[in-house]
Amino acid sequence: MTRLIPGLTRSNLVRESTAGVTLLAIAIPLNIGYAQIAGLPPTAGLYALVLPSIIYVFTVSSRQVVASPDAAAAALVASSIGGLAVAGSDDYTSLALAQAIISGVMFLLLAVFKLGFLANFLSKPILVGFVAGLALDIMVSQIAKMLGVKIDSGAEFVEKVIQLAEGLNSVHGWSVLISLASVGVLLLGKRFARAVPWALVVLIGSTIVVVVANLADQGVAVLGEVEAGPPSLTWPSLTVQQWLSLVASAMALTMVTTAEGLLVARSYAEKRGYPLKPNRDLMALGLGNVAAGVSGGFAVGASTSRTAAMDQAGSRTQFPAIVTAVGTLLLLIFGTAILADIPSPAIGAIVAVAIVSLLGVADFRMLWRVDRFEFLVGAACFLATLLIGAIAGILVAFVLALVNLAGRASRPAIDVLETDGNPKDSLLDDAPRGSSTAPGIVVIRLAAPLFFANGPVFADAVKRAAESEPTGQLRHVVIDMEAVTDLDVTGAESFESLIEWLKDRDIELSYSRTRDDARERLDLFGLSEGAQFFDTNREALAALAPKD
Repeated sequence: MTRLIPGLTRSNLVRESTAGVTLLAIAIPLNIGYAQIAGLPPTAGLYALVLPSIIYVFTVSSRQVVASPDAAAAALVASSIGGLAVAGSDDYTSLALAQAIISGVMFLLLAVFKLGFLANFLSKPILVGFVAGLALDIMVSQIAKMLGVKIDSGAEFVEKVIQLAEGLNSVHGWSVLISLASVGVLLLGKRFARAVPWALVVLIGSTIVVVVANLADQGVAVLGEVEAGPPSLTWPSLTVQQWLSLVASAMALTMVTTAEGLLVARSYAEKRGYPLKPNRDLMALGLGNVAAGVSGGFAVGASTSRTAAMDQAGSRTQFPAIVTAVGTLLLLIFGTAILADIPSPAIGAIVAVAIVSLLGVADFRMLWRVDRFEFLVGAACFLATLLIGAIAGILVAFVLALVNLAGRASRPAIDVLETDGNPKDSLLDDAPRGSSTAPGIVVIRLAAPLFFANGPVFADAVKRAAESEPTGQLRHVVIDMEAVTDLDVTGAESFESLIEWLKDRDIELSYSRTRDDARERLDLFGLSEGAQFFDTNREALAALAPKD
């Protein structure tokens, strides 16, 4: 085992095993809660801890990232499948399994074709807004559970809020007391003794109270009978149309999990100093999701909270996941009877406390302070996810990402340089009078590839610089090409138009510090004909300066 799991040795086996028990104590109550959020039986959350975890452990490169269903995945499953089948039905379960399989295949494709960079389109503001929208939707359902109020968990957010408000006159006293006690234990325990698995303590303690006081007969909702036995291999029996209807939601799951998973993996690898292979990690998530789909679980991803808990517990390997898988399997075979009397208000409290951080209040404050546009991006994604739906939210996220990217790319740094190469004046908005680098010469640097979004902007900037000089005095424009790594067709057309404009005014165009790949593109588009190329700006200034 120590050879199969990187970092595991005889000296740290006890510590890693202890961390595994802690992970088991955290994962069981949370996965039961997340399965309920997803509209699936508790076993779906427990099955996701067995075969998917084992396969993930032996294929992932990260030594610490924990793979498991999380709140965001559960909410995505519920929101995307809720309109296709009735929660709790066999069709609903089959759709959830198929969704995990499709997501797994997408992960594998990302890994094979090394397309993980696509997740970079989900910037932090977008992720914060998207996850916060899902978290608030989940929170409403959990508050209802804590109050003993019945609402339709598959309804839209606004409808859930209305149902909750209308049901406040039927709040159940014992449910409220159990919820308040559970929240109190979780919050105080987290503050004063973080190493204790307080979620498990709450689960056991509240169950004892319910059984001893016979509270189930007094109206406290309990988990109910949980099917015993290990997970078995299965395959969703669906029509082609049903499979196709899941593609969009599986894509959303895949992209969000990829963005968050790679970020978490990279941060811990850098923090603890071990190598990382991102495409291998995507493959591991792919295999894990396929395993979840064929063994009765649902979509798994990189769990930020559990990874952090394992890091705090001193774990530096994937061995705790093995301990959790074995412990969960034993529970499924021998101990599901003890789960039947777990009170739903306690589960609601555990999930509610776990997802508070996902609401992103601190992140939104930071965005408001440092960049109002980024804040608006996050807020728009939050509202779209909350009010329109998770799939719409992810589509809005991509559109906003592209708008943000295009906006930033269309305004690159364009500067007139001093003779020593330092920026003298910015040409983004205007060109000050007398902005030449030397008499009769202006050296202009574009700090970006030249393409469709900034080609016209660059051409206009150069024209403004030329027009700022007294008529007839400017003889040479030198383009510093050091930062120009590429040139597309639209950018080339803008450049060609600029060259003609300069020729009409008897101004010669030259290039300096041109990269080899950029030179090839200039030659390809015919933009180098008749132009001089210089290795440095000083060389250009010396060669082009007026001769006495």
